[in-house]
Amino acid sequence: MDTSRIILHCDMNAFYASVEQAERPELRSLPLIVGGNEELRHGIVLTASYEAKRRGVKTAMALWQARQVCPDAVIVPPRYELYRRYSHAARRIYYDYTDLVEPFGPDEAWLDLTGSIHLWDGDVRAVAASIASRVKHELGITCSIGYSWNKIFAKFGSDHDKPDGYMEVLPDNATELVWKAPVGDLLYVGPATEHKLNHLGIMTIGQLARADSALIRRLLGKPGLVVQAFAQGRDASPVRPLDLAVTDIDHEVKSVGNGITCPFDVEDAHTARQVVWLMGESVAQRLRQLGLAARTVSATGRDFRTLACHGRQAPLARPSNITGEICSLAASLLCSDWDFRYEKIRAIGVRASNLVPATGPVQLDLEGIEAGRLRRRALDESIDELRHRFGNHAVRRASELTDPRLSGLDPERDHFTHPVSYFA
Repeated sequence: MDTSRIILHCDMNAFYASVEQAERPELRSLPLIVGGNEELRHGIVLTASYEAKRRGVKTAMALWQARQVCPDAVIVPPRYELYRRYSHAARRIYYDYTDLVEPFGPDEAWLDLTGSIHLWDGDVRAVAASIASRVKHELGITCSIGYSWNKIFAKFGSDHDKPDGYMEVLPDNATELVWKAPVGDLLYVGPATEHKLNHLGIMTIGQLARADSALIRRLLGKPGLVVQAFAQGRDASPVRPLDLAVTDIDHEVKSVGNGITCPFDVEDAHTARQVVWLMGESVAQRLRQLGLAARTVSATGRDFRTLACHGRQAPLARPSNITGEICSLAASLLCSDWDFRYEKIRAIGVRASNLVPATGPVQLDLEGIEAGRLRRRALDESIDELRHRFGNHAVRRASELTDPRLSGLDPERDHFTHPVSYFA
């Protein structure tokens, strides 16, 4: 295990809310929530300012629930282009310290200073203070920074000294700082994994690190061994540099997805399919823009009243970025899991994963199946071009026009890509 690396993790605090407060000084010191349209019952809390968090507002909470715990909260809609500009500006600051910068979402990034720290006389704390100061004075927001010899513990450090903090997680204090923390504080240990581990009596990161590997593999499969290695500080994954001249997702995207909290309850399979097609169409469009095709499609739904959540995934017959193939599979996956007599859907998501390049030879067949797929792909690309030139609403599906509840949705502007994963 190489403990000589110098890895920083920079995390801009309450990013969306902080950007809004930087742009609008009248919002500073107020409990601020960035979310959807409250009047239409549309949306969840994307980010809350620390003033709102102290009142009990949490990320992913429904807006009506946030209003219950914080009645005087100010709720504003998200402005993704603005946040993207701030994200790029922060990254330009990072590049003044090292060329090894790996974004992890719009508000986080790892920096590898191993080869450049000598330029600052080996003083990591001074570099971290300089970065934090520049982010604060040039962008008007704060960031927390963690320092360790690996990416996982560096992120742990930035997560545990907020806001505007700095934490060093080094070999001589890692067990004291990290191992005593709840196992859910470890990167890639989500609620479901945490529940499984807690059921076995594994409550802390240290207990996971010391657990029997065979038991962890039986419980979580091979990914469980990776997570256990993270708990032990055994993470040698490099910081993957990106070229600022190219897109953020160039050569690193592992999946493309889109999700929405509907402004109404989805009470039947027909409406659910319409919403899935809206989401899936933007996913397929983004895949074509990236020159990628998916081998797996997944769909998820959530009922905010009963807290029911269902998700399924399935492979495509062949790698595809064709709208009809992705949307049809996603719709069948979602609707097969819901009993609309007892459950209503409010949040719907579609994701394409196991991505491969879309270019390459095509094996034709006597039945003309591949020829038909080529024609459908060509049609999709023509629609993409029209939307690129005249806006995403230039070409719309009839279902959007016949159902006024869907006419105002523009899923393409809200699509998201998933960064590089340890479980690729």
